[in-house]
Amino acid sequence: MSVLSGIKESVQQVAEAISIAVGVEVEIVDEKLNILGGTGVYHDQIGQKEEGGDLESNFLYARVLRTGTTQYVADAKLDKDYDITGRGNTVSGELAEVCTPIILNDQIIGIIGLIAFTEEQKKILADKNKNMTGFVEKMADLLAAKADQQEILENVEVSRDEMSTVLETAHEGIFALDQSGYVKHCNKRAATLFNMTKRELIGRHISKLMPGSPAIKVLETGRGYTENEEIFKVDGGQHHFIVTVKPYSSGDEIEGIVVSFRDIEEAQKLVYNFNTRTIKNTVDDIIGTSEKIMVAKKQALITARGNSTVLITGESGTGKEMFAKAIHYASARGDNPFITVNCGAIPENLLESELFGYEKGAFTGANEKGKVGKFELADGGTIFLDEIGDMPLHLQVKILHVLQNMRFEKVGGSRSIIVDVRVIAATNKDLEKMIAEGTFREDLYYRLSVIPLSIPPLRERKADIRMLMYHFLKKYNTFMNRKIEGFSDEVEELYMNYDWPGNVRELENAVEYGTNMAFGKVIDIEDVPVRILKKEEEIVKFKNMDKPLAEQVKLYEKEIITKKLKQHNGIKDVVARELGLSRATLYRKLSELDIN
Repeated sequence: MSVLSGIKESVQQVAEAISIAVGVEVEIVDEKLNILGGTGVYHDQIGQKEEGGDLESNFLYARVLRTGTTQYVADAKLDKDYDITGRGNTVSGELAEVCTPIILNDQIIGIIGLIAFTEEQKKILADKNKNMTGFVEKMADLLAAKADQQEILENVEVSRDEMSTVLETAHEGIFALDQSGYVKHCNKRAATLFNMTKRELIGRHISKLMPGSPAIKVLETGRGYTENEEIFKVDGGQHHFIVTVKPYSSGDEIEGIVVSFRDIEEAQKLVYNFNTRTIKNTVDDIIGTSEKIMVAKKQALITARGNSTVLITGESGTGKEMFAKAIHYASARGDNPFITVNCGAIPENLLESELFGYEKGAFTGANEKGKVGKFELADGGTIFLDEIGDMPLHLQVKILHVLQNMRFEKVGGSRSIIVDVRVIAATNKDLEKMIAEGTFREDLYYRLSVIPLSIPPLRERKADIRMLMYHFLKKYNTFMNRKIEGFSDEVEELYMNYDWPGNVRELENAVEYGTNMAFGKVIDIEDVPVRILKKEEEIVKFKNMDKPLAEQVKLYEKEIITKKLKQHNGIKDVVARELGLSRATLYRKLSELDIN
């Protein structure tokens, strides 16, 4: 659409005004030769094409569009390029014409033509005293200014619509206040947070909506603030918001302020999720290709497809939380929160409020603003109850109630909070034995173990040990900026045969220790944690107890000589002297005991 077609009414009004003022006929076309306004015979041709719409012709209007200059045809009948019979509008009888371009921002947007049909009109156009050329150029400037104004208005409307869209899609409530503190604009989110309509909010003073808020002072000082916690009591109710206020100015004068705010509980959820978010764990992040671990990984993927409660069992350090995360992130809840609660690490008297939150003043020492519980934070996602076997009996009842009804009350509260949460629990304890002892509820056990998942200990998946060793070595090389290439054969053999009572966690700690302690390019036996070496020595000694005395003596001799050789970098004279042996005796023992 041409610029001039957006102001058709103004175009026609200008054409009529010129005609009345000057006493000639007027025609106005756009840059495509569409007739937009006119008087006399041209009024009937509005909507048609002038000069057949041929922009490449040598006719008058096409020439003006190409040259951008005003042209005066003193005698149309003698101008072979005027074409009074074939200009596309079938009008004949034109005697003379002044034609000028309408220019906006160096672009020709149309043409104004002043046409004489009588000798009297011809004289008017030719009258130098009246200077028709200057007059029509002024009229062209007038139309260009009007078109420019219309375009600005349209851009303002577009910007206003875009701004409105931005305001309505914002997650925060937003007020725009005038210089006196009255609401000029607001979004739907603001209306929702105040439980009012936008119409009810607009025109209200901020002091009626947020009594006591420092926002009103920003109008005086011009100094805004960010993320301020504010509590307002309005009409018997209470609003607890996180508020940001910024002034907006015109020159040096403050014209108003913008107030954005969000509910405190949403803010707390956001902060918690931000502080606890980690890299998403998937089943592929669980290292291992042994048969038992592959079965567990397959079960985790199958489990992720549903919403049923999962009970993960396994020894400490086997990676139960990693499996829980893998289930969560492979499920339809993967984009929602994953909240972890270690039931054994939180004091019993605090565990209930940690899980379910509390209302303000619920107990002595409680935060005056109350607290959001982990179940509420996990709404829409998954809550992982680690060490569920350590949960006290009185809380087991409440957990059972939540699992059955998906609702609970905060400590000190009476309002039921409904949540949509998947529960994954984990323990390294024998819950069935605890049931028999009366320390764990049988009904909760069956509600938790809808889908049981057992994680094998590392000693039952020894084929994965080497893979895990190098995985952790790569991790800590990067973390510590080291370039250790691997492990000595002796360390690899030791780690492959070790039982790892602390499982994967213990292996990771051992590799981290070795990465810290190693001086060369490999982690050697000296870089193995002392507890592992001592335990290995105890195991070797225990295994050797059943052997004949002579064989046990040889083994001890081999161990002592090997340690001395390592201690003195293989210098045999020093070793022989310290052990009270001759050089020949030491060489004989090296041969007998097969010491390299």
